[in-house]
Amino acid sequence: MAPQNRTIRFKLYSLLSLPIVALIVLWVYMTGHIVGDFFDLRRAVTLQQQVASPAAVVADRVREERRLSALFLSQRSPDTAGLKVARQETDKAVVLFHQRATSLEGLSATGPEVAESRTALERELNRLASIRDAVDGRTTTRLGVVQDYNTIQDALYRMYDELVTVPDLTLDRKADGLQTVVLSRELLSQEDALLSGAIAQGGPNKEEQRGFAEMVANRRLLLTRGAQGLDIELRRPFDDLLLSADYKRLTTMENQVVSHGGNPDQAAGWQPLAGTLGQRIDQVVATRVALLNERTDAAAGGIIAQIAVAGGLGLIAVLLAVVFSARLGRGLAQELADLRTAALDLADVRLPRVVAKLRNGEPVDIEADAPPIPVTGSTLEAQDVAHAFSTVRRTAVEAAVGQADLRKGVSLVFRNLARRNQSLLHRQLTQLDAMQRKTSAPEALADLFRLDHLTTRMRRQAEGLIILSGAPAGRAWRKPVPVHDVVRGAVAEVEDYTRVTVLPMSDASLVGTAVADVIHLLAELIENATVFSPPSTRVTIRGELVARGFAVEIEDRGLGMSDDDRAELNRRLAEPPEFDLADSDRLGLFVVSQLAARHEAKVTVRRSPYGGTTAVVLLPHTLIIPPDDGLPPEQDRVLNTGPMTAVEATPEG
Repeated sequence: MAPQNRTIRFKLYSLLSLPIVALIVLWVYMTGHIVGDFFDLRRAVTLQQQVASPAAVVADRVREERRLSALFLSQRSPDTAGLKVARQETDKAVVLFHQRATSLEGLSATGPEVAESRTALERELNRLASIRDAVDGRTTTRLGVVQDYNTIQDALYRMYDELVTVPDLTLDRKADGLQTVVLSRELLSQEDALLSGAIAQGGPNKEEQRGFAEMVANRRLLLTRGAQGLDIELRRPFDDLLLSADYKRLTTMENQVVSHGGNPDQAAGWQPLAGTLGQRIDQVVATRVALLNERTDAAAGGIIAQIAVAGGLGLIAVLLAVVFSARLGRGLAQELADLRTAALDLADVRLPRVVAKLRNGEPVDIEADAPPIPVTGSTLEAQDVAHAFSTVRRTAVEAAVGQADLRKGVSLVFRNLARRNQSLLHRQLTQLDAMQRKTSAPEALADLFRLDHLTTRMRRQAEGLIILSGAPAGRAWRKPVPVHDVVRGAVAEVEDYTRVTVLPMSDASLVGTAVADVIHLLAELIENATVFSPPSTRVTIRGELVARGFAVEIEDRGLGMSDDDRAELNRRLAEPPEFDLADSDRLGLFVVSQLAARHEAKVTVRRSPYGGTTAVVLLPHTLIIPPDDGLPPEQDRVLNTGPMTAVEATPEG
C-alpha cells in the first residue's frame, strides 16, 4: 500500500513542535528557577573564597595596626618593633587580597558593584603609606589616626555588603545579620584603639570622648540589630555573650568614659577585656558563618537534586521528541536532498550545456539533454516542485532554442544583406578606379576621390555587418603587408582622415590573412578618436615592435572619459560580450572586440597625457613578420581600392 501523501507543513510542524515545546518548557524552568539560583550560590562561594576571606585578613591586620598606631602616639617610648611587624603583616595581607581578588577566578565571579567597591577599597589601602608617615612624624592625633584607619575599614565593610549575594531569601537575611554583628565588632576594635591610647596619657580629651561615645552607641545598636536578624540557633551564642559578666563589665567601663570622661575604673583591665571579648565575638561569628555555610550547601544540594529530576524528565521528553522527529525528518530530508541535487544539476550542468551547444550551433535534443526531474518520496509539495522544475526546464530550453534560431536567422539576414552591399560596393570601387584613370581634370579627380573615399567607408560598414553575423569580412591578402601600409589603409577608411597623423613605424609586416580584419579594427578605433575629439585637434598614430608583438597607439586630444567608463570599456574589449540587438549604439565596440578575439590581439584604452584617450592595439607575434625575414621589397599596398594584388572573396548575390 502506497504511503499516504502529506503536506510539508504537516511534516515540519510534526518535526518541530514536540522538541521545541519540550525544550522551551525545560529551558524556562531550569534557567529561570533552578540553574540561576545554583550559579548564584556558586558565585557566592567563589566570592567568599577569593575576595571575602582575604579581605577579612586585611581587616584583622588593619585593626591591629590601628591599635598599635594609637598607642604609638600616646607613649613617649613606644614599641616601634611591634608596630613595624604589624605593618608588615598588613602589607602581606593587602598583597594577598589583591592577588586573589584580581585572579581569573575572582574576576569571573565579580559583578560591577563588587568591582567598584573593591576598587574603592584598594584606593583607600593606597593611603596606608601617608597614614604611617603621619604616625611616624607624630603630625596627627590619636582620634585622627583612628579615623583614618576607620576610613579604610569602612571601605572594606562596604565591599562586604556587596559580597552578600545568597539567592535564598531566608539565608540572605541571616547573612545580613552576621554582617551587622561583624560591623559591631569593628566598632569595638575602634573603641579599643582610641581608649587604649588615651589611657596611656591619663584619659581621653573632649574630642576623643565625643568620638568614643559615638562608637559605643553605634556598636551597641549594630550588635542588637544584628542579633535580632538571626534565628534562635544562630543567635544563642550572642545572647550568652550579652549576658556574660565580661560584657557587662565592658559596658560599665564604656558608660564611665561616656558620662564622666577620663579613664574608667580599673583602666588597666580595659585592653585585656576588650581583646578577650573581641576574640570571643570573632569565634562566635566564625562558628555562625560555618553553620550558615552548611545551610547554604544544603540549599545547593537541594537545587542540584531539582536539576537532576527536572533534567532527567526533560531529557526523556527530548529523546522521545528526537526519535519521533528523526523518523519523520529522515524521509523529508531525503526527498528535499534529491530534489535539491536534481535542481542544481539542471541549473548548473544541463541548462548551461544546452546553451553552450546552441551558441556553437550544435543540435539539441530537449528530452535527452535536459530530462525531467525524477520525483521521489511522498511529500505533496516536493512532487509539485519537481513538476514545476520540469516545466520550467522545458520552457527554458525551448526559449533558448527559439532565441538561438532567431539569432541565427538575424545573422543570416545581416550576412546576406552585407554580402549584396559588399558586391555592389566592390563593383562601384572598380568603376570609380576606371573613371579616375580616364580623366585628368583636377576638379573631376577630386570629386571622384571623395566618392571613392565615401564608398570605401560604406564597404567598411558592410563588413561590420558580416562580422556581426560571425562570418569573415570577405577580403584577404595572399602576401604579408607592411604594418605602416595597414595603418594607412585604416586611415583611408575614416571620414575625417585629414586630421590623422601617422608617425614612422618599424619595418615589420602583417600576415596577409589578418590584414583585412586589422584594417577594420584600426579604422573603427581611428573613427572613434576623430568623432570624440575637437575638429581643431589631430589624432596621432604611432607603432613599434615590442616584446610581445607589435603595438599601435591611437591618441586623441578630446575630453576623455571617466575612470569607471574606461574600466567598463576595457572589460568589454577583453571579454567580448554576446551581441545584443537592442544595444545598437555599441556596434563599433562589439566589432573591435570580436576582431581582437579572433586574432588574439589585445585592445586597451587609457588616459592620454593631453587629457584625451589613447587606444593601444597589441598584435601578437603570430601575426607579425619582422623586417629581417627575407621578404621581397615589393609588397601589396592596401591603400588602393581598385584591382590590386589583394584578393577579395566574391560576395554572394
